[in-house]
Amino acid sequence: MWTHKSWQGRFLAHPLPPHERLRHYAGWCNAVEGNTTFYATPTRDTVASWAQQTDADFRFVLKLPKVITHERRLTDVDEALGAFLAAIEPLGPRAHAVWIQLPGSFAPTDVPALARFLGRLPRSHRYAVEVRHRAFFDDHRAARTLEAALAVAAAEWIPFDTTALFRSAPTSDAERDAWAKKPRVPLRSVALTDRPIVRYLGRDDSARTIEGWQGWIDVVVDWLREGRSPTVFLHTPDNADAPELARRFHDEVRARVPALAALPRPRPTEPATLF
Repeated sequence: MWTHKSWQGRFLAHPLPPHERLRHYAGWCNAVEGNTTFYATPTRDTVASWAQQTDADFRFVLKLPKVITHERRLTDVDEALGAFLAAIEPLGPRAHAVWIQLPGSFAPTDVPALARFLGRLPRSHRYAVEVRHRAFFDDHRAARTLEAALAVAAAEWIPFDTTALFRSAPTSDAERDAWAKKPRVPLRSVALTDRPIVRYLGRDDSARTIEGWQGWIDVVVDWLREGRSPTVFLHTPDNADAPELARRFHDEVRARVPALAALPRPRPTEPATLF
């Protein structure tokens, strides 16, 4: 996701043609979740345009299409998987991880299917798995079984932290919608690889979002000091202030780890003038 109606004219220039929006987003953040790939595999030309709009160190975490994860549940997917991996090839090193988001119904009894799927994946990419079935968080045996399956492909376990959202009743339409759709699972903050990925969902109130991420500041600082390279995605139910909040999070981490590189300078949202 690199465009949002409420960002236009505020974080992104407006009007802005679609083929320029990612370039402007990349002035705010150096990573993006590729959520649209869940609905359809993009063309190679489309992906090539993404590469052209970003620097080589920009990070894409691209979600596998739902036909692979939700409809066929990782079985009989060689053709769809091959088409997806071929399509994202133009990204080169920008393809930070292939994101395997599994449905909430994907239970511990389904882990053997995941292990078989991971075992067949090409090692040309890194992989990260997001599970939403509560048993993986409540049952230590289920968690260990999942971790063993992930180890087959040196894959990461992506935590989706929604604890700030569910800490108190929703106060906006966007929060009520998120309450109905987002998983309510316990917090997990364990890294399995040197490239952990975190998804954090706060509140539409920026102060409550910032309050809710304080524990992640400590975790990310520790990971960096251990030599890991974490990627953190920050959301709110309406996402209106997400780019600004992402930079705020980065600033808080960098205040404690000064060696962390600064984020890029945002592009102007208004055309330059002579005065």
